[in-house]
Amino acid sequence: MQTKWIDDLLAIAETKSFSRAAEIRCITQSALSRRIRSLEEWVGVELVDRSTYPVQLTAAGKTFCDEGRDALSIFHDLRSALRRGERMPGRSIQVVAGHTLSMTFLPTWFAGFQRRYGYFNARVLAANVQEAVIALAEGSCDLMIGYSHPRAPIILDPDKFVGLRLGSDAFFPVSAPDADGRPLFALPGAAGKPIPYLAYTSTSFLGRVVDVLLQGNAQPHLKRFYEADMAMHLMRMAREGYGIAWLPESAVEEELTSGRLVRAGGDEWSAELEIWSFRSIGNSNPTMLELWKSLERDLR
Repeated sequence: MQTKWIDDLLAIAETKSFSRAAEIRCITQSALSRRIRSLEEWVGVELVDRSTYPVQLTAAGKTFCDEGRDALSIFHDLRSALRRGERMPGRSIQVVAGHTLSMTFLPTWFAGFQRRYGYFNARVLAANVQEAVIALAEGSCDLMIGYSHPRAPIILDPDKFVGLRLGSDAFFPVSAPDADGRPLFALPGAAGKPIPYLAYTSTSFLGRVVDVLLQGNAQPHLKRFYEADMAMHLMRMAREGYGIAWLPESAVEEELTSGRLVRAGGDEWSAELEIWSFRSIGNSNPTMLELWKSLERDLR
């Protein structure tokens, strides 16, 4: 049994909806359903009554939620206490950031911030959005930094978490160039010759943003043949001429400047990604609180 399955059930109990609970948990609805089934198999009884609308918990499900919530709280408190003992010395914070942002935005942002407000130690872990949200919710980090989009937002309980918008990043399709500097593959493609598509995995945040873009345009002619969960991996595949990939501008800035990659579609195929930071309202780390107040002053 995995503790994240208990959080999945608690999300269903709160929302009374598999689709809404999946959004909160930052996973697909089918993945959530599989995890609830796994939990029910582990417990040995049905926990969700799927015959009702909106969905309801069974009597066993309600009991399991009550006890499971208390058990999770105990485990999270214990883990937070143990991890506090492993913090870096002095003024320090623990950060979980999206894979791409941890390599592009975060180093520059940290350097500029520390020049203005003084040095502090930082431990940074890279994670996908789901892992980052869980880390923040469980108290495993002081600060979460990730991408957001109006049609694919990061959903956190406003009574427990607060966020600040730090900036933005363009998001658009790219391709390796041909001998004349034009894209080898360009949207929308042709019916008889679909574009090889370098895609994100179905559970990735950036993959959800690409889906939004594709739904808002005339259907392009794409042939999905490769998947990865990290933008940097897709960037290398695109650079080698394997196909088209949607990438944040910060990840491909050097490639575009050098001409190793070129844009493969107009503005209608592009989006603006917002860069957000989140913290727990109950966070009492003095370095974190000092940093957050400085951020609020900068963004006024």
